Amino acid sequence: MDLLLIVLPVFLIFFAGWLGQKLIGFDIKSISKVALYLMSPFLAFRTFYTNEVTMDYIYIFLFCCLLSFILIIVTWITGLLMRSDRQKLSAMILGGAFMNSGNYGAPVVLFALGAVAFDYAVIMMVFQSFLMNSIGILVASIGGKENASIRDAVMQVIKMPVIYGAILGLALQLLSIHLPGTIMNAVELVADASIPTVMLVLGMQLAAMQRKRVAYRFVSATVGIRMILSPLIALLILYFLPMDDLIKAVLFIQASMPAAANTTLLAIQFDTEPDLVSFTTFITTIVSLLTIPYVLFLVGV
Repeated sequence: MDLLLIVLPVFLIFFAGWLGQKLIGFDIKSISKVALYLMSPFLAFRTFYTNEVTMDYIYIFLFCCLLSFILIIVTWITGLLMRSDRQKLSAMILGGAFMNSGNYGAPVVLFALGAVAFDYAVIMMVFQSFLMNSIGILVASIGGKENASIRDAVMQVIKMPVIYGAILGLALQLLSIHLPGTIMNAVELVADASIPTVMLVLGMQLAAMQRKRVAYRFVSATVGIRMILSPLIALLILYFLPMDDLIKAVLFIQASMPAAANTTLLAIQFDTEPDLVSFTTFITTIVSLLTIPYVLFLVGV
């Protein structure tokens, strides 16, 4: 019941976006552009500015990189075997390689393992956010309808302000530069608004989605990769990393999370099969209601 109360707000926000799109109708791409280009940089800045980086986090960063790299390779091979085109392949990678470690994963860790574990969950969220806003943008750009080249895709990554928000936040933290409270209050307001906005956009996209255009076999394959293979691969990686059992439990829980809602923003922005990506995110979130309790049982909760 407690787990359901954690998950329920997520679905309520999805539903609000879905209902608003059905009743009113919004320009989804404009709203997603606001979230991606104006709001997300504030969230990235705050995350890197307020979370102190220590040597203990090197292994967490290594875990995130290895997990994402392996999942991208597995998804890429799966897509080729299924004879997917470039757009669908990129959409599958977005759904399979990047998990919802922030507004879903972090609260679950807090509920299951406590405040100390929550700090580690936030650090993983930071690293995942960095990977999603670099590699994820690269993948989305390559798979867009404009058929961008590798060079064009790299240029899209360079143009994304969220990267510079993260770099600026990290630089100020490492240089021990403290911003006035009034400035941080402004940053907090925009950063706090970014996550629910992303979730509303996902709900809107689900309402606007044309089901006949969703390639369900690609959704099914991506759901399997995200909800089954990802935690199994995570266990294999964690076996070889010399980390505390609490940190391993946090990383395993996070690796078992559904597809990240931010991938829908990227899919909409670059026109990379947004229906497929948004539906994958929705289905993995539904499936997580069954899988996350089992994952918590495995870590001894």
